Amino acid sequence: MKAIETSLEINEQLYSRQLYVLGTEAMRRLRRSSMLVSGMKGLGVEIAKNLVLAGVGRLTLHDPSPTCWMDLASQFFLAEEDIGQNRAKASLPHLAQLNSSVCLDAHDGPLAEIELQAFQVVVLTDSTLEEQLQVGSLCHKLGVHFVVASTRGLVGQLFCDFGKEFTIYEPSEAEPLGNSIGHISQGSPGILTVLEENGHCFQDGDRAVFSGIEGMTELNDGDPRPVRVLGELPTLWVRSGGKGPSGRMELIMAASSWETERARCLHQAFQALHKFQAQTGRLPRPWDLGDANELVVLARGLEPLQGDHGEKGNEALDEALVKEFAMTCTGDLSPVSSVIGGIAAQEMLKAASGKFTPLDQWLYFDALECLPEDGQDCRYDGQIAVFGADFQKKLGEQNYFLVGAGAIGCELLKTFAMVGLGAGPGGGITVTDMDTVELSNLSRQFLFRSQDLNVTAALAVKDMNPALRVTAHTNELGPDTEHVYGEDFFSSLDGVACALDTFEARQYVSERCIHSLKPMLESGTQGIQGEAAIFVPFLTQPYSMPPEDAIETAYPICTLRYFPSTIEHTLQWALNEFEGLFRLPAETINRYLQEPDFLKRMEGPQALNCLRTASTSFLHPPQCWRDCVAWAQSHWQHCFHDSISHLLQVYPPDKVDEEGVPFWSGARRCPQPLDFDLSSVSRDAHLDYILAAANLYAKTHRLAGSQDRDGLRGMLQASPALASVFAGSGFLLFSAADPAHLQALLSALERWPGTSLEPQLFEKDEDGHFHMDFVVAASNLRAKNYGIPLADRRKSKKIAGRIIPAIASTTAVVAGLMGLELYKAVMGHRRLSSYRHSSLHLDGPHLARWAPSAASVQQYRDMKWTAWDRLTVTAPAPGQPEMTLKDLLSYLQVSLAPPHLPALGHRSNSPCLCTSP
Repeated sequence: MKAIETSLEINEQLYSRQLYVLGTEAMRRLRRSSMLVSGMKGLGVEIAKNLVLAGVGRLTLHDPSPTCWMDLASQFFLAEEDIGQNRAKASLPHLAQLNSSVCLDAHDGPLAEIELQAFQVVVLTDSTLEEQLQVGSLCHKLGVHFVVASTRGLVGQLFCDFGKEFTIYEPSEAEPLGNSIGHISQGSPGILTVLEENGHCFQDGDRAVFSGIEGMTELNDGDPRPVRVLGELPTLWVRSGGKGPSGRMELIMAASSWETERARCLHQAFQALHKFQAQTGRLPRPWDLGDANELVVLARGLEPLQGDHGEKGNEALDEALVKEFAMTCTGDLSPVSSVIGGIAAQEMLKAASGKFTPLDQWLYFDALECLPEDGQDCRYDGQIAVFGADFQKKLGEQNYFLVGAGAIGCELLKTFAMVGLGAGPGGGITVTDMDTVELSNLSRQFLFRSQDLNVTAALAVKDMNPALRVTAHTNELGPDTEHVYGEDFFSSLDGVACALDTFEARQYVSERCIHSLKPMLESGTQGIQGEAAIFVPFLTQPYSMPPEDAIETAYPICTLRYFPSTIEHTLQWALNEFEGLFRLPAETINRYLQEPDFLKRMEGPQALNCLRTASTSFLHPPQCWRDCVAWAQSHWQHCFHDSISHLLQVYPPDKVDEEGVPFWSGARRCPQPLDFDLSSVSRDAHLDYILAAANLYAKTHRLAGSQDRDGLRGMLQASPALASVFAGSGFLLFSAADPAHLQALLSALERWPGTSLEPQLFEKDEDGHFHMDFVVAASNLRAKNYGIPLADRRKSKKIAGRIIPAIASTTAVVAGLMGLELYKAVMGHRRLSSYRHSSLHLDGPHLARWAPSAASVQQYRDMKWTAWDRLTVTAPAPGQPEMTLKDLLSYLQVSLAPPHLPALGHRSNSPCLCTSP
């Protein structure tokens, strides 16, 4: 295999959402990494896809085998025309299209020591036990991180060997220990007490690297130091002593073992399967009781597993579990590949980046609850081996509605194509998404390519399964489109999959599903966290929007204007400034030009407020770039010096209340005015603000701007009094709702001969338009006023743009979990215990699955109902009239009246009503 040079450059726009998950340093380590994926069936291509989207430096695909029919059940980059072709070589062109910055090559020879030493991480996905032991031994010898991943039907297996020691730079998605980690006592060993709000994730045998420790610099030598946890309190000891109020620790994790009863049984089942294959040269036949019993016999003959402390397990083998595994292990299911492939890819990213805690060696996953509650070659052979041909036919006849074609939506479309949902007679999938594809989408939405930028999502999924029937819409699902997605549309569906990014949108979809009695698959991700759920009519509690998220957090105006204490406050203030300077004034003037009387129809204070925001534009309209710079400098002086000085006159720094408590205490930070200064690099934010504000002001007034920083600096230094033309004029002087002020402004506006302006609509992702430049500079200057720690551009963009961090591996796992629930919904499971809600944290990793809550039953007198029940009218008997509204009200008064009150009205002879599914 040839050496390939990789670029360490990070495309921040492409990886913007992922950088919020991993950080710049971890991403740089990924760009330097070299990985190998062996086995390019469904699981292997799932792992490779996630690694390519993540942007690893180099990836080699290894597989010596040709494509066969069964591969098509889960290998989404292979087609019928690839039958007989090498799997790795056939998959490579498709993977290369996902990310041009990743160097890809294919290898179909043996994996000897000379090949393995070129890689940092190796994963085997389709291998025998002999191959796993041989390659694992070589990797351990060479210091190569080694992973084994395997899926057999509804069961998955994962193993990680990252060596005896592995450095973790940040163990979880939470903020790392640092900046007041605690105190270290004098002496040896030193006692480190971690602040209670920080906590720690150390275990005996771990080692920590300290940096940035003040007052005890000998700890900053970079050497790992062993730690021991002293008890339940957040204390541990390190070899050295001292005290330091701040610093950072890197955790070096010691590998340990695994231990759960079900995991042990599945481990024995996999080991028995290896023996079965070695003896027979094949896998057990689907649903063959003889082969299943033979696998149970082989599992019984294995040595008991040792626990974490060396003891041997003595629990009885779960033979029923082993039999279920044996009867379905020939199958190859796309959702299971998505789950294990996403987790495996994340473990490989951990190995290369040192970000997040790696798997504790073994992980076993099963979804055997998907099996029925009651048993000619084609692309679905791997799935038919588990569920049978009748179920495959039923999948093809389904009609499903996918709402949202973003990251999760793309993964779901892939799953639908692989399982054959809606790919048969009478079946189909309708997908709608009003958003267009942006560059930042490409690191996690694998159906799109760079040429799809700024166009509606294409139906690339049909290339994976030409039989798939997909109807694509670009509508937003909501009250305004109910003429498209009305009762007839929902009545024709078998189910709905929701891949939306707001609670309000999910709530609307849920209400439509409740009304039409359709199952709803729902999910969401945030960084390395994800959730998946299913809501089944009459069985589970319907989806409901979390109360704490129903109302978006809003900060009090007085906090933003006068008493900010966090960077979130200053960023919101900066966003308000952007709106008030570059959008609202232009919209006010443009509306006045179209409707000259609209201001006179307003109440005085409201009209004055509108005019104040727009006054500078018509009292002193800029004529050139120099005027825009003068305005920007004047506004800088007002915001960061004059207004702060005025606030300190009203509330002096030494002000105390009647009880002697300082006014500037607690959450109130006492501000300090800034002086405009271009003399040092540390004052670049001053120039950044002027450059961004002047360009936005120029664009609003349809004037030419400038990106010449040096020219702007020279202009400001040559003319210190440049802003004097704006001093004492414009909207800054109008602070009271004075009718005289209102009339003066109206008169000035009537005399203004100007033309329409260009409102600036804030866009966080448009580089070069100065939107984020202004917000970052304004926020950080405001933060300097109040002594608040500053935020760099990436953090500011995340907060101001309300960006949700995302990474492809999390999305893949969540979509796979949804696919497993899809099986159950199509199969028609009626036991609540068959369904699963899931919560995922890949930093651990941790995956929790549980049965959903039953539908809540309401009762009034002798009537019982759930949110899924409906009040329906039976058909009238021949000759009887239809029920009127008066009849309905009378019926309800009679049937629902409290026992101690007489019913009003009369009972109608019209048809009766009843609660009915």
